[in-house]
Amino acid sequence: MKYQVLATSVFTCLASSSSILPRHAETEFAAHAVGAWRRAEPEAPNGYTPATVDCPSTRPSIRVASGLSDQETSWLQKRRPNTADPMRELLTRLNITGFDAGSYIDNNRDNATALPNIAIAFSGGGYRAMTNGGGALAAFDSRTPNSTNTGQLGGLLQSATYIAGLSGGGWLVGSIFVNNYTSVQTIIDQNQDGAVWQLDRSILEGPKQGGIQILNTADYYSNLVDSVTGKADAPGPFDVSLTDYWGRALSFQLVNATDGGPGFTWSSIQDDDNFKNANTPLPFLVAVERAPGEKIISLNATDIEFNPWEMGSYDPTLYGFAPLRYIGSNFSNGELPQDQGCVAGFDNVGFVMGTSSSLFNQIILNLNTFTGVPDILRGALQSILDAIGQDNDDIADYTPNPFYGFHNDTNPSAQTERLTLVDGGEDLQNIPLNPLIQPERAVDVVFAIDSSADIIEPTDSAQNWPNGTSLVATYERTSNETMQNGTAFPYIPDTNTFVNLGLNNRPTFFGCDANNLTGNGIAPLIVYLPNAPYVYNSNTSTYQMEYNNTERNAMIQNGYNVATQGNGTRNSDWPTCVGCAIISRSLQRNGEDVPDVCQQCFTKYCWNGTLASQDPPPYFPEMILSPIDVKSGAASLIPSWLGMGITVALLGFFAI
Repeated sequence: MKYQVLATSVFTCLASSSSILPRHAETEFAAHAVGAWRRAEPEAPNGYTPATVDCPSTRPSIRVASGLSDQETSWLQKRRPNTADPMRELLTRLNITGFDAGSYIDNNRDNATALPNIAIAFSGGGYRAMTNGGGALAAFDSRTPNSTNTGQLGGLLQSATYIAGLSGGGWLVGSIFVNNYTSVQTIIDQNQDGAVWQLDRSILEGPKQGGIQILNTADYYSNLVDSVTGKADAPGPFDVSLTDYWGRALSFQLVNATDGGPGFTWSSIQDDDNFKNANTPLPFLVAVERAPGEKIISLNATDIEFNPWEMGSYDPTLYGFAPLRYIGSNFSNGELPQDQGCVAGFDNVGFVMGTSSSLFNQIILNLNTFTGVPDILRGALQSILDAIGQDNDDIADYTPNPFYGFHNDTNPSAQTERLTLVDGGEDLQNIPLNPLIQPERAVDVVFAIDSSADIIEPTDSAQNWPNGTSLVATYERTSNETMQNGTAFPYIPDTNTFVNLGLNNRPTFFGCDANNLTGNGIAPLIVYLPNAPYVYNSNTSTYQMEYNNTERNAMIQNGYNVATQGNGTRNSDWPTCVGCAIISRSLQRNGEDVPDVCQQCFTKYCWNGTLASQDPPPYFPEMILSPIDVKSGAASLIPSWLGMGITVALLGFFAI
């Protein structure tokens, strides 16, 4: 049925700039900032509205998930060798005593599968997750000034093969890639009205006019209506949901293009030169299927990944992938009938990011409380609710269902022409690990940035901090023979143990012993990096929809400190131990001895199996470093370099 729709890195003083740069890096930054804003070309044939296009010479079809796609396999042949040089530089800088990183990389660069295979995962959690994760991403990115100095982690991003996000973490990953693999540094440096990541105006109001955005609030509302109406009225069975409105609104904040880039698609990333030449990791966004009639999402629900070529799942329920560029086509039984044309433009980048964060559809419903919202928009939202019911207001509607008639015996949506997906964290797997633990991808280590808001009990605890719930959920899922399907995972303690042992407040390695895992395969070592208050109380509400630039940058600064352990001030061995985590599986695979310093790291950071399952006391984490004074606007992002003898007073920053 068709619905009727009517920084500084030590980062610069924010009082004068929203940059994350140190004052002494201004010259360095100028060289890489000039012309930094490039944008992908919008590839949708008719803006937000799906439209018929010529089919390729080989008609698109649904692929059985018996291995990697041909596209990913071919891309990996370029990407894995491309990680060798940045990985060599990173591991050499991390100074693993007793390990000649340069020789190790050089001796194995002709056999890239022998090298460490790195992935990064960013949890959901709204703008809290986007900004806290953004700080970690800046720490891992060699393009961030000073991130490649001694003890820093810049280059880890350039060494990674895969990167995944969901919900707020998906906004981070999506905005980086859809804007031609830009950097957090470059985004923060753009402060004009209408630029991306300008969060000081609620998404319900739309961006300020200026720069690339030309709409006032009233025109913004009209634009949302016109875009979604175009999709609903297009020839074809295109139902719409609240996610269409949410995704379009989200695009205005995340896509550096006029009107939020209505013609930008997730599949267009495959044609970006940086990605096509394998100079970036492979990005995933994650959602979860809500089977017909389901109200509560269980761990047996199908996880859906979106990569630039495909959407689908390795889960035994679906076990198939659709070509993302053509998912608006009317597939049946895994094929596109000869009398059906190819449809493109359905995979709008805002809609895909909105699908992964559909929990926030509730924000769109709040438009009814705003003045000045045109009646046609209020009526459109109500008509959707009338059609799908209040219980389904968090869905994203993928009609026509690309998996209609596919794997009828196991696929819960095989007999319905409508595929409904929801926020990737609704099954409690708020860190998007599922694409990264598939045995076909052979990932060695995952850096898991957890910005979840798990702490709700005891009720007198500080709220919105993580407690390991997501890792527990993935562990339980991979322990379930029904859903395991060849995946393995480290053993994970209960959430009470996380809090009682402080594992939710500091880095922890899980899976150090590759022979002690769930399942029968090899799982990556998980480097768990939970959100904690280093320089700012970053436990803001998931539903906080407004941050001024000073607050935004303080959140990013805090995330940088989470990833770097306060630039090594909390744990001076942290950079070396990150290097040990990176090489651990590779050393084992190649029959190499583990350096003594790595054994020390594993003793310190690996969970050793200890449980403390009693109810935890109230949780009130203390500030780990000197707090940023947000009122003064003096937030910065990277290191204070006290070890280099540069004083905080000289740089104009607060101590971190």
